[in-house]
Amino acid sequence: MPRSQRNDNFIDKTFGVIADILLQAIPTTRQEKEAFAYYRDGLSAQAEGEYAEALQSYYQALRLESDAYDRGYILYNIGLIHTSNGDHSRALEYYYQALERNPFLPQALNNIAVIYHYRGEQARTLGQSEVARALFDRAADYWLEALRLDPTNYIEARNWLKTTGRLAADS
Repeated sequence: MPRSQRNDNFIDKTFGVIADILLQAIPTTRQEKEAFAYYRDGLSAQAEGEYAEALQSYYQALRLESDAYDRGYILYNIGLIHTSNGDHSRALEYYYQALERNPFLPQALNNIAVIYHYRGEQARTLGQSEVARALFDRAADYWLEALRLDPTNYIEARNWLKTTGRLAADS
């Protein structure tokens, strides 16, 4: 039984019903519908912290989904799971793949920046100031691009960029 049919959460059930209605109304192939069902199941499992199950659903969705834009969102969510599990290198791989397919994902750019910033903090703690500076510069590049795509979001990143002199004070 698909996860979407097992979920007891009212909001998730409502989303599932609406998604099913839209999916029936929009002319799509059976394969596209199946890919979306797996993606939806992955989102539901991920929201409940069932990461292994979410990954299985996302991988099934990737196997079926042909649209690059939609594949970008699936890859982004796989990256989120690896980030949550602390596997930042693997998360970066998926965020980069997501951006290759959908370059308009500021949330992927933000998450890449967060990982580089975290690594910069680690390097600074270890006394590796040059490595830290390079990692912070990389984080800044990704945050600047995320802010270019979504200028009203990422307030903390904007403040960090300003306080470190990486963003003009009037930006």
